[in-house]
Amino acid sequence: MREIALFVEDRAHKEVIGALVSRMAADHEIEVHLDWRSSTGGHGMVAQQLRSFLAEWDRHSGIGPGVGRPDLIVAATDANCQGYTRRASEIRPGRSPVETALAIPDPHIERWLLLDGAAVKRVLGRGCDAPDQKCARGRYKEMLVRVVQDAGVEPLFGGVEFAAEIVREMDLTEAARHDRSLERFLGDLDDRFKAWR
Repeated sequence: MREIALFVEDRAHKEVIGALVSRMAADHEIEVHLDWRSSTGGHGMVAQQLRSFLAEWDRHSGIGPGVGRPDLIVAATDANCQGYTRRASEIRPGRSPVETALAIPDPHIERWLLLDGAAVKRVLGRGCDAPDQKCARGRYKEMLVRVVQDAGVEPLFGGVEFAAEIVREMDLTEAARHDRSLERFLGDLDDRFKAWR
């Protein structure tokens, strides 16, 4: 079993990134354990917690008693109209004993869930068109809520509660063709899982 340490900024990231990592692992027939190191507090907390994690590792040549080194670190934060390169430079660890995969949805994580309208339809009974890519705060959160409501369901957590089901149904290759940030993340995971096989 492979150990993956994850640093994400909020519940939406935890639901979507967790579902994507689990789906890719299953597709590659790799067993993984997801170790959530940070899942609240936003972008700043992701960077801070990741730095602290690596500093602790460096100080003690390990994370702690009974805790082994993860096989992979996943760090996720929205681009938030700052662009992939800038966000990557803010969270990419400088020196790390572990390979790191970055998930930087551009501009926001909710957009990734809306890329495959057929998958949304299989889960909710009503699909959607793939969204455009504009930099507007809250745009994709609102779109996801609207899609869930249009399907006759009241979203309790902004619609991200359906992330695992939607990701299971997604054509990931096709979705990645419509979003460069998703393509990068899935490519990083694919490379790592192939190397493990």
